[in-house]
Amino acid sequence: MAGLRERKKEQTRRRISAAAWRLFAERGFEAVTVNEIAEAAEVAKATLFAYFPTKESLALQGVGDDDLAGIVAGRAPGRSALDALRAHYRAFAAGPMTGVDPEVLVSRVRVIFDSPALGGAANALLYQQRQRLAEVLAEEHGERTAALMAAQVSAALVTLQETFFRQLAGGAPLAAARGQLAEDVELTFDLLAHGLEHLPGPATTRRPGRAKGHGGHGDHGDHGDHRDRTDRTDHTDHADHADRTNHADQRGQ
Repeated sequence: MAGLRERKKEQTRRRISAAAWRLFAERGFEAVTVNEIAEAAEVAKATLFAYFPTKESLALQGVGDDDLAGIVAGRAPGRSALDALRAHYRAFAAGPMTGVDPEVLVSRVRVIFDSPALGGAANALLYQQRQRLAEVLAEEHGERTAALMAAQVSAALVTLQETFFRQLAGGAPLAAARGQLAEDVELTFDLLAHGLEHLPGPATTRRPGRAKGHGGHGDHGDHGDHRDRTDRTDHTDHADHADRTNHADQRGQ
């Protein structure tokens, strides 16, 4: 009996979710009311709230669900937090996405991106995810360091996922978007592990007019500046010498 009851509850939950997403895709999140969702799902409004406490929770299923804190807390001894998280996202990018309808996924992504209300609600969920990660990291690194670590990791992972979903929303094929995701996972964790200083490119930024190149014109400019300063100094010294000589002549008279 317990198994049958759970299956019926899951069926009701899926029916409510499917009805909500159908309406969201047709008219946008803000234009749909909870009453309309309940009517389309053929359930009472109270029943809908028993499964989904807010309209936002209907649209944000899965957002912030990655258990970053659990991944870090449950990692093998001797393994760093970043290595554990990298392995998780590497597996996600490479693993099979069974049961995923690309059209449905793209439709849901567009609904979320088009709604300011959902954007704010998603940020709140991601903040909670970040706080849980910070709590786990604090056991090893202290609260202040853990808070900064969690902020950097969370921001990078949010950008990683958002880039993937925006590619889908823009019409990229799922396979192509996943291939790019796999590359971005490695770049993301390389940056987290080694920092911006290790990016390929110029080690320093030179001031305009002083950059080397084109036969060392920047260096020639430096020499020119030196000659100008020398000429000005010599001129000033000669003028001072002439003034002192004139004053001496006048005193002698």
